[in-house]
Amino acid sequence: MKKILLPILALAVYSNGISQENKNPSSEKLLKELSEKGCKCVDSISTYNRPDKEIAMDIGECIDKQVGAYQLGSKLIGIDVSKEKAPVVDGKKQIDISFDTNENSEEYKKYYYEIERYMMANCASVKEKMASNEKQSAKSFSKNKKAIEYYNKGLDEVEKDNSQKAVEYFGKAVKEDPEFAFAWDNLGVNYRRLNNYDKAIECYEKSLKIDPKGLMPLQNIALVYQYKGQYDKAIEAYGKLAELDKNNPEVYYGIGNVYATNLKDYEKGLDNMCKAYNLYVYLKSPYRTDAEQMIRIIHKEMKEQGKEEKFNQILKDNNISQN
Repeated sequence: MKKILLPILALAVYSNGISQENKNPSSEKLLKELSEKGCKCVDSISTYNRPDKEIAMDIGECIDKQVGAYQLGSKLIGIDVSKEKAPVVDGKKQIDISFDTNENSEEYKKYYYEIERYMMANCASVKEKMASNEKQSAKSFSKNKKAIEYYNKGLDEVEKDNSQKAVEYFGKAVKEDPEFAFAWDNLGVNYRRLNNYDKAIECYEKSLKIDPKGLMPLQNIALVYQYKGQYDKAIEAYGKLAELDKNNPEVYYGIGNVYATNLKDYEKGLDNMCKAYNLYVYLKSPYRTDAEQMIRIIHKEMKEQGKEEKFNQILKDNNISQN
C-alpha cells in the first residue's frame, strides 16, 4: 500500500467482482488519456506465430502500466470533494491519499478493470490483436509462393471488409495448396461472414483434417453451429476444443453463451460464464469484459424469474462477488 501526504483526507475506494460506477468529467478525461496510451502500447504488440494467451498477457501489461497513474490521478481529482472534511494538523489541513499497488487487491483491480473496459470499447487494436493470431503448426502455412500470394491478397480484402473478394483469393490459395491450413481457416471465416454456414463448416473440417489440433477451426465451427441453430453440435464442438485445451476460457464462454442466449438455461449459462470470467482474469485477457457483460444480462433475466438467490449462489460457488 502506497501513501502520499497532501492536504486532504485519505480516500478509501474499493470495488468487488463485476461492479462499475459513474465518474465525473475530469475522471473520464483522465481515463480516456491513459487508455489511449495503453492502446498505443497494444499497437506495438507482435502477434506473429504466438498463442492468444501470450498476447493477452502482453495486453494486460499495457494496461498495468497505466493503473498507478489512474489510481493517483482519480484520487487527486477527488480532492475538492473531500478537502472540507480533512483534519487540521498544526494549523494546516492534512492530506493523506493512499492507494494499493498490489495487483491482487480489490482497489487495484477496480482501476485496472475500468481501463480494460474502456479499451475494449474504444481501442480497436485490442480485439484485432486477440483475433489475429494462431500458433503455427507444420502445415499452418504454405511453401507454395503462388498460394502465399493469394493468401496475402485475401488478408488485404479482409482489411477492407470485403469478404466476397477475400473468399475468392483464399479459395485460389487452397486450390494452389490444398494443405494450407490457415487459408482454409480464413476461407471458412469469410464464408461465415457471408452467412454461407455450410461452406464455412466444410472449410473448417478440411482444416481439421490437415491439423486436428487447430484451435481456430474448432472454435469457429462451434460458432457456426450456433448460428445454424444446431446447439447440441455447438456444445459438442466446444467440448472437443476443451480436450485440446481444458483451460481455454473460450470453451466456457461459448458453452455459456449457447445455454443462456439460445437455450435460455440461465443457470448452466451462468456457471459456464463464471468459469470463463475467472479464466479470463487469470490470463489477464481483455475478453473478461465480454463475460462480465454476459453475467449482467443473465442477472437481469434470473432476477425477473425470481431466481436472484440462485444467481448469487452460482457466483459464490465460482468465487465471484458483485456489488
